[in-house]
Parts: sequence; C-alpha cells; structure tokens
Amino acid sequence: MTFRKTYILKLYVAGNTPNSMRALKTLRDILESEFRGVYALKVIDVLKNPQLAEEDKILATPTLAKILPPPVRRIIGDLSDRERVLIGLDLLYEELTEDFQLDVDDLEAGGVPSTPESS
Repeated sequence: MTFRKTYILKLYVAGNTPNSMRALKTLRDILESEFRGVYALKVIDVLKNPQLAEEDKILATPTLAKILPPPVRRIIGDLSDRERVLIGLDLLYEELTEDFQLDVDDLEAGGVPSTPESS
C-alpha cells in the first residue's frame, strides 16, 4: 500500500481583489487535479484577520504557505505560474526524481535509455 503525503496549506488574501480571486481559483484547480483527497486548504482574509497575518509574518498578498509536509514554503503572487506552484509544493521535484530513478533502473537492468538518436 502506497501512502501519499497530506498537504496542509494556507492561502492569505486581501479581500476579493482580482489577484486574490485569481490565486484562489488557480490554486483550487491545481489542488483538484494534482492533490485530490490529500490536502487541506484554509483561506485567510488578512483584512478580516490581520492578527493571523502578523503572527505568520505575511507581508504581501496573495501568499500561499505550505505548512505540511515540511519544510514550510511560501509562494507570493497570483499563483498563475503552475510550474512554480508545483515546485513550491514539492510535487514537480518528486515527479522529476521519480522519472530519473526509472531511467536509472532501466539502465541497470540492461535497458537502453529512451533518448532521440542523432542523425
């Protein structure tokens, strides 16, 4: 049985600004396609809860904070760069590592790497 990480995320926004709404929509799209069933998201409006932003040292919005799994990571902006968000959540790095490991396993088993041949 394979266990997947559970992601605990906080998205800090400042009201219903276009950047805040874009960040929330983009993040939900990413979470539903890549993290379905393995995440918890808390959206914090810093205009309504400034003390939470102060406690967590949030200086700009929107800011996405990945609390778990460690290490804590923060991404500032509207989250429109999907690759940057995935790297920030440690998902893209793991996929690249897994792909690399598969290639190494193929080579060790006597396989030939699947790279395009030069003509």
